[in-house]
Amino acid sequence: MTPAEVAQAQLDAYNAQDLDGHCTHFTDDVVVATPDGEVLRQGIAAYRAFYGQLFADHPNNRAEVLYRMVIGNTVIDHERVDRGAGDGPFEVAAIYTIRDGRIARAVFVRPG
Repeated sequence: MTPAEVAQAQLDAYNAQDLDGHCTHFTDDVVVATPDGEVLRQGIAAYRAFYGQLFADHPNNRAEVLYRMVIGNTVIDHERVDRGAGDGPFEVAAIYTIRDGRIARAVFVRPG
C-alpha cells in the first residue's frame, strides 16, 4: 500500500468503528504525540485502549478528509471530525509517518 492508501484505510476503519481493522494499520510500537513532541500514547496496546474507549463513548464519531498531502512516507490530512454528540465538528491536522506499510507515528494538531 502507498502511504496515502494506508492513511485512507485506517480512516475507513476508524469511521466504521472497526477497532481491529483500524489498529492493523499501526505498528506495534506506534507513538501518538503532540506537535511539540509530548508522547500521549506509546505502543499498540495503549493505542487500542484509547480508541476502544473513544469508539464506545462516541458511537457516531466520524472524520472526513478535507485535504490530503503526501510527502515521501509522511501523510498530512486536514480532517473535520464530528463526534456525533451534538457538540459540532472540529478540525484537526493529522500527520502520519508510515514505516513498512503501517503508521509508526501520529501527531494531531488541534486549535486551542
